[in-house]
Amino acid sequence: MTDVRREKDPRFGFQLYSLRDIDDPLDTVIRHVGDAGVEGVEFAGVDAAGVAGEDPDDIRGALDAASVSAAGAHVDLAAIESEPAAVAARCTTLGCDRVVVPWLDPEHFRSAASVRRAAERLSAAADELSDRGLDLHYHNHDQEFVRVDGEYALHRLLALADGVGLEPDLGWAGAAGAEPLTLLSRYADRIDLLHLKDYDAETGTTVPVGDGDIDLSAVADAASGHGIDWVIYEAEGGADTYDTLDAAAQVGADHFSD
Repeated sequence: MTDVRREKDPRFGFQLYSLRDIDDPLDTVIRHVGDAGVEGVEFAGVDAAGVAGEDPDDIRGALDAASVSAAGAHVDLAAIESEPAAVAARCTTLGCDRVVVPWLDPEHFRSAASVRRAAERLSAAADELSDRGLDLHYHNHDQEFVRVDGEYALHRLLALADGVGLEPDLGWAGAAGAEPLTLLSRYADRIDLLHLKDYDAETGTTVPVGDGDIDLSAVADAASGHGIDWVIYEAEGGADTYDTLDAAAQVGADHFSD
């Protein structure tokens, strides 16, 4: 995680989970990302065996050929716990030094005791990765915004999880009733990358970017002001087509480019 924050424009990336049902091999998807003018990708499905079943060396070659950077990698906590050295090696091959735990089940946020246990696991995983030159972050959905002893479970988790950064998903935070920009400001010194997603506050759901209540200009200003490295576009619903990538590239050009 970045220790000293300076105002700077963030880089704009694309979470490859957004194209999870595309039939093309991953190197082809990465080439499309580069052709769209998007600077980086965040991987989903990295584990000790590889990158969504593909060879990390081949994927690193595709990244280099497309002039696309590896902004981060989503890795299940259990995979880090069981084979931290192998996970770290795969990420290092990709040129990625930020590992993100993308999900913990709602049961982890039902009591103070369960939150503490989750924080202890995250801290231990962070130590394992730190020894290998990588940082660990946690990505929220909406289950972290239940109240535990009067405060959001997410706040309690982060207070206890030493050495763990936050990848705030702004859409899920907003859908849960939290204020995304307040969350961003509160944890700015622990945020290197954020998920750009939109939400409908009335229905409590996430929606495509631009169709909801997120203020893209305000997000851009906050990300720049807090010195956040990456703004990463993610789409979870709808058809998996390259139109999703094109829409992301347009958002990046309109709001997150010089």
